[in-house]
Amino acid sequence: MTMDDSEIAALIADLDHHDKPTIRAAVDALLPLAEQSPALRNLLHERLTRSGQKNYWPVAYVLGQLVSPSHAVVQTLLDALDHREPDIRWAVALLLIRIAKQNVKLVSRLIDLSATGTANQKRMALYCIRDLVLSDAASLAASVNALSDVDPTVRVAAAICLKPRADLKDDGRNLLLKVYLEDSDLRVRNAAAIVLANLGSPSEEFLIALRAASESKNGQTRKTAVAALDLLEKRRSAPAGN
Repeated sequence: MTMDDSEIAALIADLDHHDKPTIRAAVDALLPLAEQSPALRNLLHERLTRSGQKNYWPVAYVLGQLVSPSHAVVQTLLDALDHREPDIRWAVALLLIRIAKQNVKLVSRLIDLSATGTANQKRMALYCIRDLVLSDAASLAASVNALSDVDPTVRVAAAICLKPRADLKDDGRNLLLKVYLEDSDLRVRNAAAIVLANLGSPSEEFLIALRAASESKNGQTRKTAVAALDLLEKRRSAPAGN
């Protein structure tokens, strides 16, 4: 399908539309055109760096799906992890994960953002790190360090992102236990409990705390403790190697 300049200009203008379906339709239409046209790629990149536009993330979303996205494209996507709309944050995160699989430098930027960004950016960067299935010390430290973040939603994300990290050492497990026992936010404590149970090899202190919590008057605390105890029991009774 070919388009004339006025049709392409209209699609680019739609990137500033207030209606998300209109924006998405423009993105979907521009992507195959940009893949074939260096001139359109240059035009979009110029639009990305031009001040005074309403939306920058849709342009970066198009260019980010092409080969070797520029620093400006990646930075705009990282900025968009703070978008007010959760579905846009997640769409951008999925694209950043794709880019990071080919660009190790982006992994470092995500790790940095998990400590220095807004609460939204920290959470989304942590989920990106998790979904990249990393096994290095720096990415592990990012999640452990985020357990001490001032924002409880970031602490929840940090705990969740430690769930697949079988390489979590005793000091990290001890910090998770401290979070379960002492954190001021129930959501954080409950996330820590489930993650510790999934990691297995529970300490006696953790088991004592879970048993006490399983009789709590708080329904969510009690439900989480029972679920964690059930997980530990399933792990204990599972055949070796499973």
